[in-house]
Amino acid sequence: MKSTHYVACAAAATLLVGMPASWAQSSDHQMISPGDLKWTDVPSLPPGAKIAVIEGPLNEAVPFTFRLKFPANYQIPAHWHPAVERVTVLSGTFNMGVGDKLDMQKSMSLSPGSMMIMQPKTNHFAWTKEEVEVQLSGIGPWGITYVNPADDPRKK
Repeated sequence: MKSTHYVACAAAATLLVGMPASWAQSSDHQMISPGDLKWTDVPSLPPGAKIAVIEGPLNEAVPFTFRLKFPANYQIPAHWHPAVERVTVLSGTFNMGVGDKLDMQKSMSLSPGSMMIMQPKTNHFAWTKEEVEVQLSGIGPWGITYVNPADDPRKK
């Protein structure tokens, strides 16, 4: 009985190894390499930020995952999001703080591997000294509302 089970497993493994790579992914299963990402400008953030949407769309009530790249000496004024936002630092040091205006003295430096989980409508801000890449995830819709409407680049 056991030998029959091992033969069946070996046959299945042989079939899987010989399967074309395109079969390894379906519409429900994705494997994404950094080189697969398509980076574009982010109209809702100050100029210089780039976004690569991995999972979305961001404007619907579905899971989302995207990456953001920020240049050195970048600042994101105080803002909030309508849903829980999970931020994981992938590279560089990302400085984030909670409050109604950007205050570098009231921020925490987050190194690669660090994570911040922001609850809906929590005013927060961020800044960089070096180039930074972060990954955001949550359940949409994702959006950004600036505490001071004059800080919103979409209104300029």
